[in-house]
Amino acid sequence: MAPNGVDPAILEALKLDPGTAKMTTHGGSGFASTFKLAGTATGGDGKQEQRAFFIKTGSGADAQVMFRGEHASLNAIHDAVPGFCPRSHAYGAMAGSPGKFFLATDFLDLSGSGGGADGTSLAAKLAELHTTPAPQAAAEDGTPQQAMFGFTVPTCCGSTAQENGWRGSWADFYADNRLRAIARAGTRANGADAELERAVEATAARVVPRLLGDGHLRGVVPVVCHGDLWSGNHGVGRIVGGPGHGRPEEVVFDPSSVYGHSEYDLGIMRMFGGFGAAFWKDYGELVPKSEPVEEFEDRVALYELYHHLNHFAIFGGGYRGGAMSIMKRLLSKYS
Repeated sequence: MAPNGVDPAILEALKLDPGTAKMTTHGGSGFASTFKLAGTATGGDGKQEQRAFFIKTGSGADAQVMFRGEHASLNAIHDAVPGFCPRSHAYGAMAGSPGKFFLATDFLDLSGSGGGADGTSLAAKLAELHTTPAPQAAAEDGTPQQAMFGFTVPTCCGSTAQENGWRGSWADFYADNRLRAIARAGTRANGADAELERAVEATAARVVPRLLGDGHLRGVVPVVCHGDLWSGNHGVGRIVGGPGHGRPEEVVFDPSSVYGHSEYDLGIMRMFGGFGAAFWKDYGELVPKSEPVEEFEDRVALYELYHHLNHFAIFGGGYRGGAMSIMKRLLSKYS
């Protein structure tokens, strides 16, 4: 550990002058320790410039997976819509603390923005994210390959690690990588629950193909989804050193991204609320509902289901009832 208490691996990754670096506790997280790191670094013009970063640290393999996923998620969102989230600069193992890991992002100042955001609205930024096709891999001859659903690395939604292996079918991805996977996590956390497990399997086997199946759900291309966009992961703030030049703007953070169906993000947004009627009106004008439009509400409920199951896996308690209610309604309608 450096004399100023900043781990050498963090200083090296950010190219900060150890003599000027200062790290102080800032904010909070249920899954990590959080800090503000300030110091000077040499800019592209060779001059010293003041920099500020947000640092998360944590211990063990879970922290390593979480920070790797958040690093990739933030940069996927930032690449699609610059200024919509902090950019991540580095993640990795700490040099002076074996078994500990860090994530370093732009510093996001969420204080003192009571006057509202300048510039683009939340609805417009989210609409841009949800209408920007995900990057496509290309064959050696340059021919674009089939658009795939998934993500480059595993991510964490809360403390739940999510496997994001590539699938050509969104229905297959959602059934296997989300519903069946989170049901297994719930069993590990809370013990066997035959009724819940049967309902999840029936939903994955019958409702998902019916609502999301290839050839039925039309016009779906992979876009960057935030993945955990409840109201607590959105705010108005200043990204220090970001493209907004320090102006308050609509921002999101703590993502758990996937290249998926844009409506996937709407599930958790509906679950906890906090997005007003004006937002939904503006967003709906910018991002048309997928076809069949008449099944939109049921698709959003199906996406909301995952988050009830995830919260049950993490916290237990009443989230089971919410999950069962959604599944019973959808199974009665589509079985």
